[in-house]
Formats: sequence, structure tokens, C-alpha cells
Amino acid sequence: MEAKKISDSMVEMRELILPNDANILGNLLGGRLMHWVDVAGAMAASRHAQSIVATVSIDSVEFKQPVKVGEMVLLKARLTWVGRTSMEVLVEVCSENYLSGKTTFTNRAYVTFVAVDENNKPKPVPGLILETEEEIRENQEAIKRREQRLLRRNAPDMPGCG
Repeated sequence: MEAKKISDSMVEMRELILPNDANILGNLLGGRLMHWVDVAGAMAASRHAQSIVATVSIDSVEFKQPVKVGEMVLLKARLTWVGRTSMEVLVEVCSENYLSGKTTFTNRAYVTFVAVDENNKPKPVPGLILETEEEIRENQEAIKRREQRLLRRNAPDMPGCG
């Protein structure tokens, strides 16, 4: 399986914020944004793996600025790390007021996906070619996030809903 460049699987996605996407303050619902983050991230991971992928975790979502009805959001998704069957994808979100042309960074999320075969079993993914200093730095930070995910996954379970 041949390794791939990060640029080979990058995804850009735009959405227009309509009233149905907003809360009573006229701001984009966090859940709607999370859905779009998951979709954009899955597309980047799928392109890299050339496979169906399943969401494993969302490490962090930072809400920096609200997005208003009538604005657009631009989601940019790119891989930061790959393992044997899993991949971390960074999804960055900017809002754009197309009337004024102003663009604002609003959100960032790290999402982990696993490639699955036709039986929903994990399958190997290609390696990742790191070409720039920023890609190397992001990859090193992704390794640290993965270590934290593994620690949380192996921690004792919290009390459930039962």
C-alpha cells in the first residue's frame, strides 16, 4: 500500500447558514456544525483510505466565534496522522460574510476515523507523507493526542445511565 500526501485527500466544503440551522439567537447550532465537521472529516479520511470510514472520537471542538444566519461556513479537512487502520483529521472552520467579504476563523476540531471493510472490520490504510515543517509539527502533536486518547480509553468506565 503506497503512502499518500496530505494534499491528496484534503477536502473543502461550504455551507450556507439558514434559519433552520440556527438557535433562537440567530447563531449556528453547535450540533449542526458538529455534523458538518464529521462529514468533512469523513470525506478526507475516506479519500485517503479509499474506504468507508467510521468516526471513533472527537478530541476537541473549540467554538471561538458564533456564525450568524446568512453567513457561509468553509470547512477545511486534512489528515494529521495515520496508524495502521485509523486516521486523525483536523477540520478548521471559517465563517464568511459574503456581502462584506469578511472571513473569520470560528472553529477547530480533531476527529479520529477508522477505515472499515465490507464486514465493518478495521482495514489497513496507506501511510502519510509529511512534506512541510507544519505537517511534521501537526503530526507530532497528533501523536500526543493519540496517546491521551489511549489513556482515556483504557481508564475505568464512568458510571452509566443504568
